[in-house]
Amino acid sequence: MDERKAGIKGLVDSGIVAEELNMCKSTLQILPVVDLSGIEVEDGRKKIVDEIREASEKWGFFQVINHGVPSSVLEEMIDGTRKFHEQDVEVKKEYYSSDPTARRVRYVSNLHLYKTKGKTNLKDSLHISWQDSGHNEPEEIPPVCRKPSVEYINHVIKLQHILLGLLSEALGLNPNHLKAIGCDKGPRLVCNYYPACPQPEITFGKHRDPVFLTIVLQDQNGGLQVMCDNQWADVTPIEHGLVVNIGDLLQILSNDKFVSPIHRVVAKKIGPRISVACFFTGCSTPPKMHGPIKELITEENPPLYKEFQVDDYLTKFFSKPPDKTGLDLFRQTDLHVA
Repeated sequence: MDERKAGIKGLVDSGIVAEELNMCKSTLQILPVVDLSGIEVEDGRKKIVDEIREASEKWGFFQVINHGVPSSVLEEMIDGTRKFHEQDVEVKKEYYSSDPTARRVRYVSNLHLYKTKGKTNLKDSLHISWQDSGHNEPEEIPPVCRKPSVEYINHVIKLQHILLGLLSEALGLNPNHLKAIGCDKGPRLVCNYYPACPQPEITFGKHRDPVFLTIVLQDQNGGLQVMCDNQWADVTPIEHGLVVNIGDLLQILSNDKFVSPIHRVVAKKIGPRISVACFFTGCSTPPKMHGPIKELITEENPPLYKEFQVDDYLTKFFSKPPDKTGLDLFRQTDLHVA
């Protein structure tokens, strides 16, 4: 597949599909939905902070509406993603690279489709790394999705600043706390395309995100699921809504007050399914140490994790044994409980 550079769409179009099926029934749990429209009013903001606190502690997932990103921008981002992935293979090949360090904008498919049992990923992705300095070169982004990608990521960065303020307050901190320690850095857009699959109910590798925060735009086809109370729950699409996902790094900073949930995607006969995830990984240059926030640490609530640098966390996360989580690798092992 790497040689053909045709992507998963090319495999599905040619009739080649994965053989492994994992049935994935979900419960009827309803993912929290937070309306941000009252954020400027004191009572309204307190209600929003309380809702985000509850969702972040139990689920690590919630959806937001009235978030300030224009509906036209959301629709054009979904459309631009579809247009990129449905171009001729020869056009997409220009951006193809399986090396994550090779270029800021790259197109890639899962290269372990038949090698990694139980972790099937029937999707193609366009990755766009965005520089915090603002010295970005939009012309590197494919023309077919350049304008919507730039508009979308700029809006999502603004939304993330709002969310970090609310999450800071939910932890009992100054609203600027999480932004001040770099949780807003390192935005990366991943535009995913899941072709309609002739073998429905294939599951795509369950995982946690090794980031501070993820904001996800999904189309109306659905398929995203999150684990809560050891059960899978559907993240039902809300028109013009966005999904917010607490990542591993924020769970560590919160000293396990917030949770980084396991989640996955379920294949669909209808499609394609399109999603756009914006990951905020933090700052790796210059190196910065992170760990449980000192204001949250007490004698009764000691730090549960070792300090780390983002690059070190990512390196260990992507090379860890399959039975370990990234959180396991940095969890303190010498805590003494009275």
